[in-house]
Amino acid sequence: MTKYLTLIFKNLLRSKRRNILTILSIAVSLFIFAVLVSLPTFATQMLADTTSSVRILCRTKMGLGYPLPVAYKSKIASIPHVVAVAPVVIYGGIYHEVSDQFPSVATEAAEIDMWSDWGFTGVDEFKKIKTACLVAEGTMRRFNLHVGQQIQLRGTVYPFNVTLTIVGTIVKGPVPSFLIFRRDYFEEAAGNPGIAHEFFVRVDDSRVVPEVCAAIDKQFANSPAETRSASEVAAIGSILGRYRIFMKLAEFLGLVAVVAIGLVAANSAAMSIRERRSEIAVMRSIGFPSWVILNLLVAESLIVALSGGAIGCGAAFGLFKVFALNADALGPFVSLHVPPFVLAETLGVAVLIGFFSAYVPARAAAKRSIVETLRLVD
Repeated sequence: MTKYLTLIFKNLLRSKRRNILTILSIAVSLFIFAVLVSLPTFATQMLADTTSSVRILCRTKMGLGYPLPVAYKSKIASIPHVVAVAPVVIYGGIYHEVSDQFPSVATEAAEIDMWSDWGFTGVDEFKKIKTACLVAEGTMRRFNLHVGQQIQLRGTVYPFNVTLTIVGTIVKGPVPSFLIFRRDYFEEAAGNPGIAHEFFVRVDDSRVVPEVCAAIDKQFANSPAETRSASEVAAIGSILGRYRIFMKLAEFLGLVAVVAIGLVAANSAAMSIRERRSEIAVMRSIGFPSWVILNLLVAESLIVALSGGAIGCGAAFGLFKVFALNADALGPFVSLHVPPFVLAETLGVAVLIGFFSAYVPARAAAKRSIVETLRLVD
């Protein structure tokens, strides 16, 4: 076994430039493959991590720019199976500069437990202090904020500013950079408009979600502000669905890159084997079986392909790690990463490239008779 390994590495070092270029070509293609395949996987994972099967999102049919009357809350709460209703107002303020804008919403303090799965801290203080706010950990890191600090948001949609006190953080939410404050403070600052851009509704059983959605929309049918209700998973999934065609395109382009480099690797392997016809003939003549020669040639190709795959996977993993540490402003895509199964899949593709690019020419060379091989030597 040791002599075979020595022979393999000796042959790999013979054509250094060709092997290095082949490794880099495979690394680039598999880097692209790992990145592009991770996008749809990330979207699915984000949907699973930040949504609840018992929450419903209720909005007006005309879109977020048209608020609903907050009086809808009591009517929604009276529908069977509804256990909590939280009206939400989208404020959209700016912290310092225009580039410092991040999502900010207001909701009722009594209903903050609607999103208990988001990992809040400081909930008790939020319920006591009118100017309290909860800030996502991504926003805290981005602006170097701390609990107890007072901040001011400048109104964009609404012509007034809000001065808020950070009383807690949001560990896990739909995006890593956002803020929640109290709706009663918003109502007071806005002159009590009595509006909500959306209602979050929690039911007692995930199986009744379609039934409750239909009941809510029927309740407000033919009213001046008709509603469109859907499960939280479906509502957020519909937003991600707009980008699904791009996700499919990304997967296709990743596959094209792999196939293209696979052909390059096959050509490189065929050239390498062709140049070594005399060596193969000599090895056959001194007693090396055909299967040993075949395995040696395929092993060389596998080492080259796996080296490129490891470099490509490492580059993709490192790229997303850099974004995760330094780019909270990217919104939800700050948590983009290469899932472990994508890394395994990418290395599996590298194995396939290495095996199939060398197997056909190697098998032909190993099976060819010694006399015929010597005749083909230039």
